[in-house]
Amino acid sequence: MERQMAARRQQWLDGAAMGASLLCLAHCLLLPVLIVAVPMLAAFLTLPESFHALAFAFAVPTSAVALGLGFRRHRHPLPLVIAALGLPLLGAGAFLPTGPVVETALSVAGALLLALGHGWNWHASTRPPAVVG
Repeated sequence: MERQMAARRQQWLDGAAMGASLLCLAHCLLLPVLIVAVPMLAAFLTLPESFHALAFAFAVPTSAVALGLGFRRHRHPLPLVIAALGLPLLGAGAFLPTGPVVETALSVAGALLLALGHGWNWHASTRPPAVVG
């Protein structure tokens, strides 16, 4: 029973992390298009720069817990490796003093890798453990 609860908690965290990554992608890709397409929206849809730091602050612990719980269950390192590539890119997009094109490219690549890592973590966690012997 405890293992089922831990698996559900880990799947919920992976789902939350994937959802946050997808929201990041929407923010990075769709918001600029909307602002360019409809200039009046710029006043309502812009977010403060602190948003990126807050989003990253949410992504790091959520990802660490979800990926750690998943790894303890399935022992596949690939989700950890993929997410470990995505988080620094996401952080670089949030904190490095770059132009908007580089910031968007780093953030999108990081969010995609992070979402992919969580997706694989979720998939590996829902499969029955391999029988050894």
